[in-house]
Amino acid sequence: MKKFLTHPMGIDQGETVLFSEFADGGDMWTGEGPRERRKTIAFGQAFRSAPVVQVTVSLWDVDTSSALRAELSAENIRPDSFDAVFSTWADTRIARIRVAWTAFGEVAHEDDWTIS
Repeated sequence: MKKFLTHPMGIDQGETVLFSEFADGGDMWTGEGPRERRKTIAFGQAFRSAPVVQVTVSLWDVDTSSALRAELSAENIRPDSFDAVFSTWADTRIARIRVAWTAFGEVAHEDDWTIS
């Protein structure tokens, strides 16, 4: 469990296309074996510390002639950004993925002050 030490909390959220490879024949669509795409996503405002981040697929565009094998995760979570990471393997063909994300954590408050 992540515990927050201050009162002010913030929630940021958004959506982004992680990749679209159908039209240009990218290896997520044409390749086989382990493949990965990652994208750094910046928050609208930095949190005080690394927030909790949840990612989900908001659009799948996939070939259904083989099994769908995929993993989506949030990595390298920092106060100002994180990496959305999508991976697949074997003969799964992915044309396009859009991800939605939500970040929840401590934010600065106008009454905050630092003791040196």
